[in-house]
Amino acid sequence: MTLKEAIEQFLFHCRYEKNLSPKTLKAYSIDLRQVSEFLTANLPATHLEAIDKVALRLYIKTLFTGLAEKSVKRKVASLKALFHFLEREDLIAVNPFRKMDVRIKETKRLPRGLSLPDLKRLFHYIYEAKQAIQSPATPQFRVLVRDIAVLETLFATGARVGEICQLKLEDVDLTQGRIRILGKGSRERLLHLPDRDSLAALLNYQTLWLDPSPLHPFFFHNRLGRRLSEQSVRSMLGRHAAHAGLSLHLTPHMLRHSVATLLLEQGVDIRYIQSFLGHSSITTTQIYTAVNAYGYSQILTSRHPRKLLRTS
Repeated sequence: MTLKEAIEQFLFHCRYEKNLSPKTLKAYSIDLRQVSEFLTANLPATHLEAIDKVALRLYIKTLFTGLAEKSVKRKVASLKALFHFLEREDLIAVNPFRKMDVRIKETKRLPRGLSLPDLKRLFHYIYEAKQAIQSPATPQFRVLVRDIAVLETLFATGARVGEICQLKLEDVDLTQGRIRILGKGSRERLLHLPDRDSLAALLNYQTLWLDPSPLHPFFFHNRLGRRLSEQSVRSMLGRHAAHAGLSLHLTPHMLRHSVATLLLEQGVDIRYIQSFLGHSSITTTQIYTAVNAYGYSQILTSRHPRKLLRTS
């Protein structure tokens, strides 16, 4: 069996037997296509018997040229999943990864978010831009209504940009002020819109954008009536951030980090923040405790019980 045939069988297994998400399937497909192309170019044959740990080490070595540790780790994980499947299906006698000790240590980076003044500047700008348009019938007004709704939803829910763009019409209940997010691993979380401005922005969008008989099931649309893409949201945020005078390059994930950090500063329990963000492990959420080190320092300075022991 050739490597290409093995990859096809593995992807079939992932799609129809494991029922993995389209995003995971796409990642596997890209990663395994790349390794197939590399091995085809560097090996005399790509039959499974010819692929040993020497060939795999050569491929893994090339990954470190121009890729971040996280990307390398994902591509190696895809490759390991493939060979684990092949071994389990008795398509190979020996899994080469069983005799390889591959450990890729990621550099720990603290999440970047916006400060409260920068957030206020961004929201103030986009609402002022909307009010400055005299005629609500113009295309510019309509687009700004959509952009505000997306911004409010991102900040209200702390959701990932992909989760927002994949929202279905039935996921958004504006009567109850609730949004159902389908996160990683098909885990659902039900979040309430935090205030009337967020709800008003979504109601305004619903009135201007959503037809009684929509062409597709998604909540957020682009100008052509199709599903709003993740890249469109990234471009939109970057454009509004620049017009608002923010010096940094704003991304949707920075809004997610910002709301998590601000919730922590407000004293919200980290277990709730874990549920709010849709993290499967509390370890992922705990990174925000490092971001909020200054806030904890202030708490200790003002509230530590040592003050109660003063004798003068």
